[in-house]
Amino acid sequence: MQQWLVIDLEATTEEGGWPLEEMEIIEIGASLVDNSGHELDHFQRLIKPQRRPQLTPFCRELTHIDQTSINGAASLPQVWAQFEPWLQAHQEQLVGWASWGDYDRRHLQQEWQQHGLRSALQQLPHLNLKQAFSDARQLPRPVGLKKALQLAGLSFHGQQHRALGDARNTARLLPLVLPAKG
Repeated sequence: MQQWLVIDLEATTEEGGWPLEEMEIIEIGASLVDNSGHELDHFQRLIKPQRRPQLTPFCRELTHIDQTSINGAASLPQVWAQFEPWLQAHQEQLVGWASWGDYDRRHLQQEWQQHGLRSALQQLPHLNLKQAFSDARQLPRPVGLKKALQLAGLSFHGQQHRALGDARNTARLLPLVLPAKG
């Protein structure tokens, strides 16, 4: 059975946004799914940012992640030391990983480089599900996750801007862009 890993990240930011280089991951959510989008397993952790450990009011409001939770979280290298064994346990069936847009892939690559981390994800193909959905639906331009779900006749489940919830909702769109088995 083929499996996909759908990843979503939440990161430090301010209203109006920060350049990627200034953002730090504060949450990772990963949903392991089959080709039909059915979840088989998941991984979720909060991550304590190192350069700017104090979340902005905008970031706290957007993500609903409170400062106390972030203060008690582990660093990215510590969380990655938990993520990789979890990923390795599923790697044999994994055909690739996906995210809504290219931001998550680019941010992971930046953080891996900054922290000197390696990942099994680096050996797997990445699917930009936002672009694939836009192409499959022949949209004039890509849309946000909530709008894509609406176009697919689905409603958003859970809390927006929380990594695992966003990953799970993204995974629900995966079967709509994968080639049909014949």
